[in-house]
Amino acid sequence: MSTTPAPRSISHADGRHVAMPLGGIGTGTVAIGADGGLRQWQLHNVGNHRGDLPGSFLAIRATQWEPPLDEIRVLQARPVPGPHTPTPLVTDDVVPDWQAELATRHGFGTAAFRATYPSARVSFADDAVPLEVTLDALNPLVPMDEDASSLPAVLLTVTLRNTGRHPVHGQVAAALQNAVGHDGVSPIDGVEGAGYGGNTNRVDRGEGWTRVVMENHALSPEHAGAGQLVLAVDDATASVLPQWRRPEEFLAFLRRRDLSGPDRLGLTPSRPDHHPGAPAGGSGPSPAGTTWNGGVAAPFHLEPGESTRVRVQIAWHFPNRYVDFTQFGPPRPEWGPTRFWLGNHYALAHADAVDVARTVASRWDELVARTSAWTQLLAGSSLPADAVEHVAAQAAFLRSPTCFRAADGRFFGFEGVNGASTLGHAGDVGGSCPLNCTHVWTYAQAVAALFPGLERSMRETEFDVMQAPEGYLPHRVIVPTYLPQLWGVGIGGPDEPALDGMLAAVLKTYREVRASGDLDWLRRYWPHLRRLAEHVRGRWDPSSTGVLRGIQPSTHDIDLCGVNPFIGSLWLAALRALEELALLVDEPGFAKEHRELFERGSAAYDSLMWNGEYYQQVLEPGDDPTFQWETGCLADQLIGQWWAHQLDLGDVLPREHVVTALRSIVRYNLRHGFDDFVHPYRVFADGDDTGVLMCTWPKGGRPAVPTRYCDEVWTGSEYQLAAACLAEGLEDEGWAILRGVWGRYDGRRRNPYNEIECGDHYVRAMAGWSVVTALTGARWNAVDGTLRLRLPEDGASWPVTLGTAWGRASRDGSVVRIEVLHGAAAVRRCDLTAPGGGVVASATAASDLTASSEPLVVRLPAA
Repeated sequence: MSTTPAPRSISHADGRHVAMPLGGIGTGTVAIGADGGLRQWQLHNVGNHRGDLPGSFLAIRATQWEPPLDEIRVLQARPVPGPHTPTPLVTDDVVPDWQAELATRHGFGTAAFRATYPSARVSFADDAVPLEVTLDALNPLVPMDEDASSLPAVLLTVTLRNTGRHPVHGQVAAALQNAVGHDGVSPIDGVEGAGYGGNTNRVDRGEGWTRVVMENHALSPEHAGAGQLVLAVDDATASVLPQWRRPEEFLAFLRRRDLSGPDRLGLTPSRPDHHPGAPAGGSGPSPAGTTWNGGVAAPFHLEPGESTRVRVQIAWHFPNRYVDFTQFGPPRPEWGPTRFWLGNHYALAHADAVDVARTVASRWDELVARTSAWTQLLAGSSLPADAVEHVAAQAAFLRSPTCFRAADGRFFGFEGVNGASTLGHAGDVGGSCPLNCTHVWTYAQAVAALFPGLERSMRETEFDVMQAPEGYLPHRVIVPTYLPQLWGVGIGGPDEPALDGMLAAVLKTYREVRASGDLDWLRRYWPHLRRLAEHVRGRWDPSSTGVLRGIQPSTHDIDLCGVNPFIGSLWLAALRALEELALLVDEPGFAKEHRELFERGSAAYDSLMWNGEYYQQVLEPGDDPTFQWETGCLADQLIGQWWAHQLDLGDVLPREHVVTALRSIVRYNLRHGFDDFVHPYRVFADGDDTGVLMCTWPKGGRPAVPTRYCDEVWTGSEYQLAAACLAEGLEDEGWAILRGVWGRYDGRRRNPYNEIECGDHYVRAMAGWSVVTALTGARWNAVDGTLRLRLPEDGASWPVTLGTAWGRASRDGSVVRIEVLHGAAAVRRCDLTAPGGGVVASATAASDLTASSEPLVVRLPAA
């Protein structure tokens, strides 16, 4: 029997903001709410949190002969009566009017939501229905298996148990709107919407399933909305109402069925339904401007105490992704009205949605089992329950519409998805701030941990496409990548290429090398790294002092200047990474030069910036104080040390000063309660929230125009600060930050699966994965096959990712076992460390660790 603890339960009344996205990498998503409703439909290659497909829902009809009973319920709880106070800059609590009305009339009394992303369970209860009803929803997620994690399908399982004293029979039904042709943006009124017309639904039975195939043959193959949808249920004799307009029409179809007669459907397999008294629905292609809904219903019969399950699948295939977003840089009138085609990598794996549906049906149990292996690894570990919930949700950001893979396989990411937080300047649909923004992705760690091949794709794009001949990296890429890049032109956010993004490119390259051990890949890009390093040194440190000076464009969308710890600590970490990389390509002279530069720089930065409590910015004569922070305490002042912890680069500044500075940041910037706080810009924490302000001035001296965003709370910054604290042994400080973040995003007023900044599903928030490495002490270096881990407590375990594999480290008394659950990793040595960092035990392995191999055993010395 499994001892994995259950995720926390949140009622639909408390979880108004819960909206867990279901969809693969780059496929688009639909979200499930704590009430069980499906909303935020984003299947059409464009992010749109208000995306809606009216008439799309699940339902059951439950009947009894004696005593008489006939109840129809949609699988959604009735809305909680009364108004509620909206949360600034989020819309995850918005329920479409038609859905709220339908649930009010036909919904369940209550619902409770549990999830470890990407698996959610909603339990329904209603006094009038003698059934225990649960809905399980997921999209397959198998870290390091990009194909299994990129399926455009939602897997739904409805489980019914008869809790009464009499037999119950009825139907499990699913309904979906044919959205082929829609632009994914325009509001839909019933079945009327932009791009609709000529839509058809047909029945397809086979392999034990009944499918409603939704198409629109009036569209040209290259139309942006061209594609296919499939709604399927795992019963080959299920009844189908192929084409209808209003939910009540489909509910009437269910209500008017004779559930006691013989099954004649097998005699007429070409017909969607055999019952003469039920509505027949529409016929032929839909009229211009309209579409059809389709519905399917599978019968059930349950004696008292019996259970059954019905599987439902929604699959889609929309291959035509275009550049439908405004790219940065100067105007390009020479492009004219061109729509540049990007395509979707997921669409190359399957011919259409029918192919997707058949593939998923044939692999259903396997995909669920592999996904469960991952969620159970996290949930069964020694990570606290709130950590498990939010760490698992890190993968939701990279599988949201924020990220996609073009047809050529390249992985791209916006900064987020436009929403309420961007409405004032960019609208609330589409991707926020395209594309592959290096300085925002400086924080993101989840993609590298879970899908390192995709992260390497971003490095390849940076060096093969984005890098200018002079060596610098613009902080955004123009797509398609054959178009002119942002060389020698104003970019935007900031105007010149961001220095922090360039320094992070060095650190990320070293991270990718450590994860893969691929020295040939490193040698391929080593000349690019050298040119980048030469550019940075030549522009910002021509005298080789080790200190960068002058105008330093940054992630704050402005130019920093003077000597500052944000850029400075990143620079010091990058120098150490360059040293290590140079040694791997056998360039000891380059390594020595950059080691010496690091040592000079570390001493100089510490001498110039340390004020006894934290590192502050020091302006130089002639520097403009506008948008600077000077004596302020910046939350990200030690971001370079955070990177150094993850890459085993050691201390970039004196450790005693680092520890003191971290304590000072938490003391001065972690705020409990925002009721009396003046928000001059965006509000990401309010009321009784706890959050870390980007910058404070505990010693006074706030500039007249301070650094931009100083009064905001960014989860990405909070995560890097918390992880840095945990890595330095500051447990109380680290957990105070994390409990503040997770308390804000607990589903009551913000969505656990959508941390926002300049848009929803903001990629900076993927810094959260560094919390896992900080808690577990995990450091993996595939180059020499060395794994370092913090010793688990007796009876405890840690989840471990190894670049090409993942598994667990578990302790039983004096024995620690390292076992792989997926993939293979050439682990040659494992060192277990004490909380202070010293090695307490080691073991070596002669062969690779795989899911079928014996675990690597580390024995602790006798006390």
